[in-house]
Amino acid sequence: MTTAHDTAPPLLSVRELDVRYRRRGGTTLRAADHVSVEVRAGETVGVVGESGSGKSTVARAALGLAPIHGGSVHVAGRDVTHLGTRGRRDLSRVMQVVFQDPNASLNPYLTVGRSLAEPLEVQGVRAGPARERQVAEALERVGLSSEAAARYPAQFSGGQKQRIAIARALIVNPQLVICDEAVSALDLSVQAQILNLLVELQHERQLSYLFISHDIEVVRYVSGRLYVMYLGQVMETGPTPRVTADPAHPYTQELLDSAPVADPRVQRRRHVLDQERRAAQASTLPAVGGAGCPFAPRCPYATEVCRTTRPPLAPTPDGGLVACHHFPGWKASRDAAHALIAAP
Repeated sequence: MTTAHDTAPPLLSVRELDVRYRRRGGTTLRAADHVSVEVRAGETVGVVGESGSGKSTVARAALGLAPIHGGSVHVAGRDVTHLGTRGRRDLSRVMQVVFQDPNASLNPYLTVGRSLAEPLEVQGVRAGPARERQVAEALERVGLSSEAAARYPAQFSGGQKQRIAIARALIVNPQLVICDEAVSALDLSVQAQILNLLVELQHERQLSYLFISHDIEVVRYVSGRLYVMYLGQVMETGPTPRVTADPAHPYTQELLDSAPVADPRVQRRRHVLDQERRAAQASTLPAVGGAGCPFAPRCPYATEVCRTTRPPLAPTPDGGLVACHHFPGWKASRDAAHALIAAP
């Protein structure tokens, strides 16, 4: 059955995004290569990948912080691809961001209350009791005392600073919050607290999140849909439970396999098997520069077509997409490898 939620336009729509940076020596880095991402009202969409995968580039492009050479970005139905300063100010009512390091996003010379008041000032809310009340309510909603408004960022722990950053993002009641590695700098116990807070706030305010992380386990916990990126390209997308339980792309499987397991014997066997595969692959398939799948030099299932032809994003049975010439055939090889790992 089709619902209004399904037919409504996406809150965030990134289409065929192309972002490039000029490097020393005259070469060009393509940080996002025809990337498309959607976030609908009330959902959390995860983007996961290693450092350099392009996931944060997608966020920066949506926020107007990256040079867009092709494609488009729409927010709440509005084309914001090349929006000016005034338009970005209006857009802040709809979309806010929580960055990785609150130390970099909070001015150490301003009190917490002053930092939280800045977004309100941009929206024309003047100083006075009403603004002070909004600041106090925002702090209390993220689990901090209203008295924190009179203190400075240096007087708080890392987790508390990230709560302050979340309070500042939410104080203008946006519809969409981009979380760019928002918990990666925190201890595991504090990570769990912040993630639970984000989920709670989403239920209260019908928020949408674009949640970017290198940690697939974190993204698995918070997101309903998932995009997997590698070297500026989307390798796979689909419902998070399926992508993380039954990945369609070998790179997604590698991300899952990189998570440590409790049994050191299994961990050692898995590592040795992976090294053997890569050595065999490297000896038989010389790399062909840039023409094919970007993951091919690391992929244990790659063949010549992977090195020479870029795989298109093709549908999977669950409605997702995967960029792999050998889906689903590579999974049979994976199953055989699993049998070797599990053998006594």
